Amino acid sequence: RRGSWRQSASLQCRRFHTAGSHSKGRTGAEHLWLTRHLKDPFVKAAKMESYRCRSAFKLLEVDERHGILRPGLRVLDCGAAPGAWSQVAVWRVNAAGTDPRAPVGFVLGVDLLHISPLEGATFLCPADVTDPRTLQRIQELLPGGRADVILSDMAPNATGIRSLDHDRLIGLCSSLLDTAPRVLHPGGTFLCKMWAGSQSLAFQKRLTGQFQNTRTVKPRASRKESSEVYLLATQYQKGKEFAED
Repeated sequence: RRGSWRQSASLQCRRFHTAGSHSKGRTGAEHLWLTRHLKDPFVKAAKMESYRCRSAFKLLEVDERHGILRPGLRVLDCGAAPGAWSQVAVWRVNAAGTDPRAPVGFVLGVDLLHISPLEGATFLCPADVTDPRTLQRIQELLPGGRADVILSDMAPNATGIRSLDHDRLIGLCSSLLDTAPRVLHPGGTFLCKMWAGSQSLAFQKRLTGQFQNTRTVKPRASRKESSEVYLLATQYQKGKEFAED
């Protein structure tokens, strides 16, 4: 089993809210993490703006730069827990219908972890997006059985072995890309988290073969010392052969 895609990230978000009551028994590394976390301006901003996690600012920046979300679009948010990206998506595609003058979009979040309800979003959890049964359920829930945008902030539980963690994340992204012909609408967008490593170029080449435009982005909210980047692919060129399925 691959483990929870974003378990470590979502648990970190929860630890921020409970940090004050569990100061005893922490390791040195945990103290360093907590100190950095509490000083992080994106953590403070997330709390002030009621985002569920600081990762919201990564998607906000990508969207501000590249305009991947707009009212009326259907969004599939993979590895959605605790729901920060879904919050951003709901707002940007008008999934809650808060702007009566704009088209109403749709946001479907999927994760192995529980996700608290969010107005304007539908959550499928616990569910493994790489499971064929989950794929079928996704198609049933998405309007028209398709998404205009696939978002993935998925990540495997870290082992601390960089090459292994990289390979496992590549595997998750590859599995998600395998679903694109059945889920992603032609002309659609694919955004996924990546850790730099030996298989990055091969995966980027695969994206290039299926999308008109691909690029690597590193939002300001991604910590400088992290190897984390995001691969953004737009104008999906395949999937037509499954259009009648």
